[in-house]
Amino acid sequence: MSILKRLLGRKTASPARPFVTVVSGLPRSGTSMMMKMLDAGGVPPIIDNIRTADEDNPKGYYEFERVKALDKGDTAWVADAVGKSVKVISALLRHLPSDYEYRVVFMRRRLEESIESQKKMLVRRGEDPDKISDEEVLTLLQKHLDMVDQWLARQPNIRTLDIPYHEMIAHPSEGAARLNGFLGGDLDVAAMARVVDESLYRNRA
Repeated sequence: MSILKRLLGRKTASPARPFVTVVSGLPRSGTSMMMKMLDAGGVPPIIDNIRTADEDNPKGYYEFERVKALDKGDTAWVADAVGKSVKVISALLRHLPSDYEYRVVFMRRRLEESIESQKKMLVRRGEDPDKISDEEVLTLLQKHLDMVDQWLARQPNIRTLDIPYHEMIAHPSEGAARLNGFLGGDLDVAAMARVVDESLYRNRA
């Protein structure tokens, strides 16, 4: 067989379909930092600035209010998120419409740190942080994460990259490079790494 025939006989790989970049995780797990990193790297965020920066998130929350209504069927906005990034907490991931491709950047933080950070936020808001014990919260969160992981693994239209928060803080350049590779290789790695601010890592296990 000639070289020309062999080349013509090869199957051409299908081009990658456009996707929505979803930043997810538990509350207080570094999702706002990740959204800011992606913004700096060249992925425009879907945000509305309704929730403004405060003491708990001095650099902004990067949230889009309509995401909170995913479980009520408000999904029309997802079409506009293709090629962009949006923050979706882990409890709402399963409500994303299945007719889109997603790349989920899932922030992983030590559960004890997330709980402590959340409790401090509740205190600042004048709410009771001790309605249930830390042990009970820890058990519930771990069960929730296990269910989310199992669900993500079954979705043919979703690819997931886990980003440990403490590792991103310690090695931002390496973490940004991993993120770049996962999202296609066209992002500004140096700009993403510069976003990481170790001084905001205030609750450490």
